[in-house]
Amino acid sequence: MTRTKGEQVPDNNGEARGIVASERIADLVRERILSGRLQPGARIIQDELAEELRTSRLPVREALRILASRGLVTVRANQGARVIQMDLRECQLSYRIRERIEPLLLAESAPRLTDEDLAELVELQERIEAAGDDVESFLVLDRQLHWATYRRHQADELASMVARLWDTTQHYRRAYTRLAGAQHSWVIRAEHRLLIEALQARDLSSAERVLELHIRRTRAELARHPEVFAPAP
Repeated sequence: MTRTKGEQVPDNNGEARGIVASERIADLVRERILSGRLQPGARIIQDELAEELRTSRLPVREALRILASRGLVTVRANQGARVIQMDLRECQLSYRIRERIEPLLLAESAPRLTDEDLAELVELQERIEAAGDDVESFLVLDRQLHWATYRRHQADELASMVARLWDTTQHYRRAYTRLAGAQHSWVIRAEHRLLIEALQARDLSSAERVLELHIRRTRAELARHPEVFAPAP
């Protein structure tokens, strides 16, 4: 292929490094979104992020495209990137989808859960209860517990769908946990215990029903608090 003067021959190693850099930046921004450091609606300025990370705009731009494909940011021409912000209807739809597909993922995994996996679930639940009202600890441990129940799946596409829904609703799950407080935390703990007991008994149909109701109750509670979905100032 003829190249114009000054045009560079593609460097496959350089391209690979660029992909790795973009993935790392995407992971960093994702963590900031999931931890609440970047709130829904927050603007992400490419130049500022590139300067902070001491990199060029190219891997930052690609990282934002990766995050957009995962539903975590929106990128619009001449408007830049912003953290995704849901309204009540959108969040309700996400939770309705979760109610249907998450039990399917559990069904794919549960028959292959080992005794060691089940013992880990008990340990995680004990840590959740020991954390008390620490919302951030709860969110981390709650995610670990549920994904420990899914770890033996052989359905990567389904797991990717569930992971995306978990990520895009993280802010609202945090808001719900804060709203619930001690008044409803015992319900969450009881549902976790019921789920673990059903898995220990190898009662997979009961485990699926408990999980479905667990997700549905969160959806119902969020619907009672429309203030959670108020646009960011």
